[in-house]
Amino acid sequence: MQHALIVAHGQPSDPAPAEQSLAAYAAEVDALCEDVTVRSATLAAPGLFEDRVSELSDDAVIYPLFMANGWFVTSALPKRLAERKLPILDPLGVDPNLPGLVAEALSDALKDNKWAPQDTDLVLAAHGSGRSRNPSAVARTFAAELAQRLAFRSIRPGFVEERPSISEAASGLSAQALCLPYFACTGGHVLEDVPQELEAAAFKGQVMPVVGELPQIQQHIATILTRAFQRG
Repeated sequence: MQHALIVAHGQPSDPAPAEQSLAAYAAEVDALCEDVTVRSATLAAPGLFEDRVSELSDDAVIYPLFMANGWFVTSALPKRLAERKLPILDPLGVDPNLPGLVAEALSDALKDNKWAPQDTDLVLAAHGSGRSRNPSAVARTFAAELAQRLAFRSIRPGFVEERPSISEAASGLSAQALCLPYFACTGGHVLEDVPQELEAAAFKGQVMPVVGELPQIQQHIATILTRAFQRG
């Protein structure tokens, strides 16, 4: 049996809930995998990542459940792995298949609501950053790629940590609108900041699951993990 470890950032101020949520997520991906055992660890839970890594065989792989190929993936993860030279797969956010898979999930939501895309607005609720332009650039690029696949009336990126805010992006819309949280996991921003911003905007539309929890994405990650060992 092969082994894979799904890694996410977690919540430093309160690690346990995010750790439990990621473990449940990993169990769902595990159930979709063939001949691969999937476990999880957040970087925020003290010592847990190192404990999980110590249990892995030398042919295990690490899957970063992150929306950007930033510092955590390129620097923090390799440093925390220390002497274990385990391969780190590309993070979710840079997967070239991501826009198409998300477009499929959005199409399903439109069909369920009997909405035409050209009459529907989409709010892309993302993290952003007050220090780096990279996170918002990734989200805007993703929005542009979605626009090539689905002709929404508008696609409006909004951010937790920079302008435009999510409330600014979501203001003035009718009930025929979708909000897609552009996050890999359901953490504090998704549970607190996004709902608060949507409430401030009097948003009446439908809120989608976070990107990482869309059914198409979980199945895709399971396929990636299975193929990682088939190639090996």
